[in-house]
Amino acid sequence: MKLLALDTSTEWCSVAVGYGSHWHLRDEHAGQTHSERLLPMVRAALAAAGWTLAELDGIAFGAGPGSFTGIRIACGVAQGLALGIDRPVVPVPTLAAIAHALWRAQGPTRVVTCLDARMREIYVAAYERGPQAWTETHPPAVLAPAQVELALTGVWVGAGNGFAAYPALAAQLGLTSTDETARPTAQAIGELALPRLMAGEGVDAAAALPLYVRHRVALTAAERAAGARL
Repeated sequence: MKLLALDTSTEWCSVAVGYGSHWHLRDEHAGQTHSERLLPMVRAALAAAGWTLAELDGIAFGAGPGSFTGIRIACGVAQGLALGIDRPVVPVPTLAAIAHALWRAQGPTRVVTCLDARMREIYVAAYERGPQAWTETHPPAVLAPAQVELALTGVWVGAGNGFAAYPALAAQLGLTSTDETARPTAQAIGELALPRLMAGEGVDAAAALPLYVRHRVALTAAERAAGARL
């Protein structure tokens, strides 16, 4: 099955089109320019694959948690494209995509994923890889770093920029190592989405929703003055 995958949940803009183990990937550091970059990157990835949008069997996107604006951009574009070609959508948790991307690159099968959520909080989850798929051992949550308590047994590693923002967290959780540069990629999202799409787990475009985890979407005047960001 042919799949388009998108992620704009971090400062990177990532697009992949592919099937199985063969993917055409476009990755750009976007800052706050995701909305300008995303559709041209989609067109470039489709051109590299030699496909048209109408040939796709589905569209996947990084559903969050992550940047509020970024998640909404990916969700909106995925919905719009899917509606235009009447294809299902597969939302994929971004923290799961970080674990999958790290596993592809380095091989760890027990991964705590962590993104800086700003406002002195982090998004955190834990995943364990089985023979065929991942198990979510701790679902995505937003917490102050000092509040994170995970009942981990065995050897676990950390992944994501939350460990760069809060270096003491790795020792607090008893992790053997961390990769602070690990992030969700569109290829990881596509690889996680493809089995679900093949199993008929895609949803109608209108039912594809972001996974915010944090539902507070505004800062107080004092927080804005102090430089806090959502």
